[in-house]
Amino acid sequence: MDAETVFWEIAEDLYEDRAVSRSTMMGHPCLRVKGNFFAMLDRDSDRLIAKLDRARVQELVAEGVGEVFSPAGRVFKEWVAVPNPDETRWRALVEEAKLFATGG
Repeated sequence: MDAETVFWEIAEDLYEDRAVSRSTMMGHPCLRVKGNFFAMLDRDSDRLIAKLDRARVQELVAEGVGEVFSPAGRVFKEWVAVPNPDETRWRALVEEAKLFATGG
């Protein structure tokens, strides 16, 4: 499946939680929970962008699963870019990001 399809299939399942909504961030579609951004689809690169704890971001980058998210050269330390659309991996990371965004 392509990145767009994977992202929206995951999003559809998350909409069961009324606290989750669709929005935009940096001109790309994203998901929010209780007003907090937690996941975005970078349509330019077909990467999932997820907000996670800094240590978790570093771990994913070190494992080669994710990449540093640095739009326009500015590093966002609590955001990881995950290439290669994989529904299982992306779903787990989006759910982890949602939990992180709610302080869980």
